Amino acid sequence: MTARFKRTPGTLGVALALFGCTLAAAPAAWAQNLSVTPDQQATASKTAQAGVPLTELAANAPDQHTVQRGDTLWAISGLFLKSPWRWPELWGMNLEAIKNPHLIYPGQILYLEKKDGRAVLSSKQTLAQSADSAAMAALGTVRLSPRVRSEGLPSDALPTLNAHTLEPFLAGPVLVDENGLRTAPRIVATKDGRVLLSRGDRAYARSQGDAALTDEPAKAQKTFQLFRDAKALLDPLSGEVLGFEAPYVGKAVLVRSESTVHATTSDGKTQTDLVPATIDIVAAKEEIRVGDRLLPEPERGYQSYVPRAPGTPVDARIVSIYGNAVAIAGQNQVVTLNRGTRDGMAVGHVLAILKGGKRVIDPTDPARVEIKLPDERNGLLMVFRTYEKLSYGLILEITDGVKVGDRLVNPR
Repeated sequence: MTARFKRTPGTLGVALALFGCTLAAAPAAWAQNLSVTPDQQATASKTAQAGVPLTELAANAPDQHTVQRGDTLWAISGLFLKSPWRWPELWGMNLEAIKNPHLIYPGQILYLEKKDGRAVLSSKQTLAQSADSAAMAALGTVRLSPRVRSEGLPSDALPTLNAHTLEPFLAGPVLVDENGLRTAPRIVATKDGRVLLSRGDRAYARSQGDAALTDEPAKAQKTFQLFRDAKALLDPLSGEVLGFEAPYVGKAVLVRSESTVHATTSDGKTQTDLVPATIDIVAAKEEIRVGDRLLPEPERGYQSYVPRAPGTPVDARIVSIYGNAVAIAGQNQVVTLNRGTRDGMAVGHVLAILKGGKRVIDPTDPARVEIKLPDERNGLLMVFRTYEKLSYGLILEITDGVKVGDRLVNPR
């Protein structure tokens, strides 16, 4: 089965965001972050010498492609190759002309040359292609190329990223220490006695232990992520506790520090009152309520995603589907895997999702023997965040719903 992305706006939009790095010139500091692994370098070098077999080309691979603003190596490799995650081979096919695979410019024309059962991609025309171009020019066809050959990318990474979906995963911790979350500052009251809070509402929070909510310049932490109580994630095969996941519910900013005030009662005694900190809700993924916990929001850093197949065999399972009361996951949803860095998982790994074959009765067998149908590929996901025992993946392509326990293997 070939692996091709459906050209729907939702899928391609997220894919272009994650497979990051639009093919425009990036600032030098960014270019250094757009890393290529040694294995991909070796694959590209080998392919640059020999090309790829014609059998590996996509059925409708074009003879040429003009790079458009917003293209990525993943998207272009999907045009030429059956398997988009084999983009290092696409880069290798053009290694001589493209030294850095992330610095392809809008307006460049890539030509596909087929010879002796192999295919080579180049930015230079062959004699035959030049003749075709001359013939087109004779007919009055003129090819226009953009004059602007570079554009600066914004400092906040991944400008087309669906931040609403991946905010808690890209900006802050999701797997937490259960005790650490339990002792984190918490919302204790709401303005006007509201039961549920949303964006624009005001609430009040108290800290515990040393985690004081203060707006003093030397200690100030202005922005916080809001989480609900953590739940244990268990390996569906071994039963091992792999971690504790805290559902992300929103974001708040500190308006006023918590404090204490002293007052004299009518009988002359001194009374000390606790005054909780004031916070304003600035983002809400779902309704926020009293008891939700505050964790400091870390600085957001640029993350470069280099999609590729794992170099070693993978046999993983889906542990959970992110989101409350979600039993079946679809395209662009996030799932948790029971494999992490200790198992060799890395950001950018592309995995195939398998749907378990049903158990049915063989109607042709007089003994009515029960048989199990083969597992079939149901889609693709890409790992975008890893922990020691767990990883998070985004479903990029799906045929049918994904559920807990579904198997994940190397793509083919």
